[in-house]
Amino acid sequence: MIVDLPDTTTGELSKRLVRMRADVGAMALSRVLTLVIVVDDLDSEQAITVANEASRQHPSRILVLVHGPGRGRSRLDGQIRVGGDAGASEVFVCRLMGPLVKHAASVVTPLLLPDSPIVAWWPRQAPTDLSLDPIGAMAQRRITDAVHLRGTPRTVLRRLARTYTPGDTDLAWGRITRWRGLLAAALDQAPFEPVESAVVRGAPDSPSADLLAAWLHARLRCPVTVERSKASSGVIGASLTRASGILDLHRPEEGNVATLTAPGQPVRTIALAHRSDAECLAEELRRLDIDEIYEQALTEGLEGVR
Repeated sequence: MIVDLPDTTTGELSKRLVRMRADVGAMALSRVLTLVIVVDDLDSEQAITVANEASRQHPSRILVLVHGPGRGRSRLDGQIRVGGDAGASEVFVCRLMGPLVKHAASVVTPLLLPDSPIVAWWPRQAPTDLSLDPIGAMAQRRITDAVHLRGTPRTVLRRLARTYTPGDTDLAWGRITRWRGLLAAALDQAPFEPVESAVVRGAPDSPSADLLAAWLHARLRCPVTVERSKASSGVIGASLTRASGILDLHRPEEGNVATLTAPGQPVRTIALAHRSDAECLAEELRRLDIDEIYEQALTEGLEGVR
């Protein structure tokens, strides 16, 4: 069910949701967190779709702040989505116009769930310093997506490292969770030798490739180099050199199956599917504490990557 409330107030939005619950009948009221999405009108529907899919694992109240034109009088056009149009959540879409665009936090505050964590997500562009942003300051977790931030991946990640505050994370990190797991598992098997050097192969527009390299440098303390594949190919491989030979994990550009080769062992075929934005967002919503491994990779490991 979708109900539009043009030129409204946050008080009226809250009252209308209560009436909708009465009209619909049985509606789940248990929400584990409030997810605040800050996005432009052009990308709002895609962001809502991703959040709805992620909410099936984490039922949430989703507050979507859509920035409209800053000209004219202050105006709030609201929309409430529940039931099949909201996944496992209840969605408030707030389109802000006029001077109200600069006071988004005042719109969010009355709609927050009491006594529940707050997560802020910027699906496209994000503030330079998330912790100083009014929305970011009220959130326990702040999620960006380096793929869509302005600049080259290395430049974007260095900017995120400079302004990092505990609780920051990025969807580019979630896209390499399986890569990190497979590489860590491979190194836990004999021969137990130190890694002398590593190479990550990935696209020039893939911050995930740089983050994977940064993680390897931070954890293994060895030289790590990024070799660029063609654009939009994502991460396609990682090679770790040890005294006994090269451990190589490779996934074709268009495939979802990887091969793992190691000296003295048969070639292994492993499922390594590309992760959707919804999967990555759900993973970040799963843990609301500080991701110390991401922090180490971003703030320490990145500087050692060539």
